[in-house]
Amino acid sequence: RAYSAGLKSGDLIIKLDETQVRGLTLNDAVKKMRGTPGTKITLSVVRKNEEKPLTFTITRAVIKSQSVKNKLIEKDFGYVRITQFQEHTGEDLAKALKALHEQNKDAFKGLVLDLRNNPGGLLDAAVGVSAAFLPKDDLVVYTEGRVPDSKMRLTATATDYARRGKSDYLKDLPAEYKNVPMVVLVNAGSASASEIVAGALQDHKRAKILGIQSFGKGSVQTILPMNNGSAIKLTTARYFTPNGRSIQAKGIVPDIIVEDGSDQSYNLHEADLKRHLSNPVDGTKDTPAEVKNDNKEKAKENYNERKYAEPKGPIEPTSKDDFQFVQAMNVLKGLPVQKAPEPEKVSEIKK
Repeated sequence: RAYSAGLKSGDLIIKLDETQVRGLTLNDAVKKMRGTPGTKITLSVVRKNEEKPLTFTITRAVIKSQSVKNKLIEKDFGYVRITQFQEHTGEDLAKALKALHEQNKDAFKGLVLDLRNNPGGLLDAAVGVSAAFLPKDDLVVYTEGRVPDSKMRLTATATDYARRGKSDYLKDLPAEYKNVPMVVLVNAGSASASEIVAGALQDHKRAKILGIQSFGKGSVQTILPMNNGSAIKLTTARYFTPNGRSIQAKGIVPDIIVEDGSDQSYNLHEADLKRHLSNPVDGTKDTPAEVKNDNKEKAKENYNERKYAEPKGPIEPTSKDDFQFVQAMNVLKGLPVQKAPEPEKVSEIKK
């Protein structure tokens, strides 16, 4: 709705109807924006290179986001993108894979699973996505903590992914998806459930992982209700891949490192955050968070110095400008993988 009304990424909201945003908490601002479907709200925004604030009127509506998208790239090569792991992501993936199977007619020669900029979501959805491509009962992920009830093992079986009274949505999936050659795309925006899927497919040698190191969010949170109606959220365990690698503060390191051709100095990882939970293998040997934060601040300073030009706009996934996707297709076709071009520098633009 916001996009259709004319809002763009990077717009700074300064007023909601006649209410100034300055001084409002995030929750207050969100409550102000939400409302009965069909009613309207006017947003005033400041946009880069615009002298005066812009106003946009948006009609409220119930928005159902689609977390799974699919595309037949060309004969025998499919593409599936998962933007977030939601309640129905597993079922939607099964539908997408069946649709691709019907479109292609013949057996696939390759499939690209795009998990870039996927922040995660529901654990059982991640197990279901992994199970679509792994043999039955293969280990997907396990957790370990200080207390016995924090330990858990989840496998590619319906009892671990078809929860909340769901039927086994993968039972009718075409058998070819257990063996089709795969490349999984990840980047610094791939976190949590995305890393569980990528780690499972990597450890079982079911797919090649291509891109850059993922975010590194591998901790488990438990919510403890209190008598007064509030609750406390505690970090109680860490996620481990089937081969025993902790995702926490490490992320998933791709089999094939390919940058996307943009300035990488501004990427943020779990390990860059102050007081982050360490990776158990490193323990106290982790670089102090304060040092890492200093490094990140220096990277921001370099970015602000305009060494590299700002991106011309978002890159459409699977387009010829989507460098990582193009290299994933090269991998599936047995062609050489190329190195990403250097980001365009400001000085080069001036020339």
